[in-house]
Amino acid sequence: MQLVVGRIGRAHGIKGEVSVEVRTDEPELRLAPGAVLATDPAATGPLTIATGRVHSGRLMLRFEGVADRTAAEALRNTLLIAEVDPEQTPEDPEEFYDHQLIDLDVVTVDGREVGRIAEISHLPYQDLLIVRRPDGTEVLIPFVGEIVPEIDLEEQRAVIDPPPGLLEEADAEVATSGEGAGGTTSGDATDDGATDADATDDGATSGDDADGV
Repeated sequence: MQLVVGRIGRAHGIKGEVSVEVRTDEPELRLAPGAVLATDPAATGPLTIATGRVHSGRLMLRFEGVADRTAAEALRNTLLIAEVDPEQTPEDPEEFYDHQLIDLDVVTVDGREVGRIAEISHLPYQDLLIVRRPDGTEVLIPFVGEIVPEIDLEEQRAVIDPPPGLLEEADAEVATSGEGAGGTTSGDATDDGATDADATDDGATSGDDADGV
């Protein structure tokens, strides 16, 4: 299984180093020197990591064969893709890969059905579960322990304890939208669910990690 583990940013310095937007909670494993990564677009890879370091809170990588700033700039916005065993799980039992969470049924602690997880959004300040409701609308659930107290992979469900107003606000938005469109709501929203057709974000996501990936 292919998972997106990073996105190349700006060149740094003149020796081919680049900043990387990390999209995995295991950068020490996925983005370590010696790792060979596929890319999107495919023509820029595969890339082998030569060195890595943290500078001003950002991961800096240098790839074999990329020796100057011009070559590094040519890699900007390239997605880095790792091959991962689909049966593999994060070392921390409180963390989950995105593909483990996609399609889980979402219910409240009192048993009310909410919908199904369609996508994980990794933001700088926290991760969000994008939940597709039966009517085709979506609700965003912050993926923190206080709001998502249980992930049961055997039962294929996520249990949420939403704060007052979280689901009600989504319902109100739907109602307002429906009135403005003659009382109809479109259920044709499609699920991207992946950065491209063949790879999803790694994002070993923790329900207690508000920092995202």
